[in-house]
Amino acid sequence: MFSDLVSDLDHYSVEPDLLLNVPYVPTDEKVVDEMLSLADVGRRDVLYDLGSGDGRIVVAAAMQRDARAVGIELDPLRVADAMEYAGSAGVEYMVDFVEDDIFSADISEATVVTLYLLDSINVELRPRLLSELAPGTRIVSHAFNMGDWQADERRTFSGAIVYLWIVPARVAGTWEWPTPDGGRYRVTLEQKYQHVTASAWRNGRKARVKTAKLSGSRLTLLLRASENALLEQYILEFANGRLVCATADEETRARAKTAPAERSGALNDTGLAAARPSRLSDTGRAGLGV
Repeated sequence: MFSDLVSDLDHYSVEPDLLLNVPYVPTDEKVVDEMLSLADVGRRDVLYDLGSGDGRIVVAAAMQRDARAVGIELDPLRVADAMEYAGSAGVEYMVDFVEDDIFSADISEATVVTLYLLDSINVELRPRLLSELAPGTRIVSHAFNMGDWQADERRTFSGAIVYLWIVPARVAGTWEWPTPDGGRYRVTLEQKYQHVTASAWRNGRKARVKTAKLSGSRLTLLLRASENALLEQYILEFANGRLVCATADEETRARAKTAPAERSGALNDTGLAAARPSRLSDTGRAGLGV
């Protein structure tokens, strides 16, 4: 147990009046590498390490992944040590260390968040992570989970466990969009975190939902208009609690016999015509289950 490993550590900073939320235990460098790999950190990312300690995750993100990185740390002496470390590593222009509380610091620009805290702290942070981070933001935690928010991926190696979550968009509600053959789909979605259950109707008749998979802002639906109908795939994109684009896959569009009744949407970045979807109701909105 973690408590056994740190029972002999001082839970206080070297600043006598500064109480820390968790004891300082450095993350092994191999675990740091695995965390950055699992989150697929790259040069376009902005990584925030909450409880950044000596700054090793922040510096590794800059050195190994060419990413901008910010460490949030309550202990001013740890912040000073981390800044010195970044300078000696030659990445001080790519990183920043902020003396602040992880429960109040602004983390909204993060595309990746790394954690090595405690289960209880992760659960306390969870509402902030879900509400303040953009859909699609990756969260990686060493050793500790998020309560009933199940990880999207989990890796175990050399006795260590690393978890990955992808922040889901808010998709619960009832939505509709035109189909390539001039019909119309309507779906009602219920949501708890990234897990979605769906009911669907095509042209007012009950349809069958084979799969509903949410990843970040993108919901992929596999639907059948009837028991013997061919599968249709639609990719729904959400932003700010609204459905902004519903796109059929190439096979579904190729089977369409007529031009769509509504095709006023602009082309998206794949060159496929985006439907102009609409929202029917907020009834039964479940939020993210926090």
